[in-house]
Amino acid sequence: MKMKIECFEDILSWQKSRELCILIYKIFESSKDFSFRNQIEKASVSIMNNIAEGYERQTNNEFRQFLYIAKGSCGEVRSMLYIAKDVEKISDIDFIKLQAMTIEISKLLSGLIKAL
Repeated sequence: MKMKIECFEDILSWQKSRELCILIYKIFESSKDFSFRNQIEKASVSIMNNIAEGYERQTNNEFRQFLYIAKGSCGEVRSMLYIAKDVEKISDIDFIKLQAMTIEISKLLSGLIKAL
């Protein structure tokens, strides 16, 4: 059974990207590398905000374009996670969890793009 999307908050990829964003903020809140922290936080926020902004444009073409931007930001977060892991800014457990979340969100976004 498909649920009707009545607002961007109903979109599963938005819900999952919100969870990712919260975790990113919590995991990196004590990081002294302010530039890195700011970049990964901004990229994670960009995922959820682009889903929301695209949905609110109320045309499939614009929504699709914003979903592609969100997908790109998701890739940016995933790429930055490798750096964070390699220079030991995050634990292996956090890396695996966050990486899995970004992959899931990316797949959800791909599915939504195809559905449009």
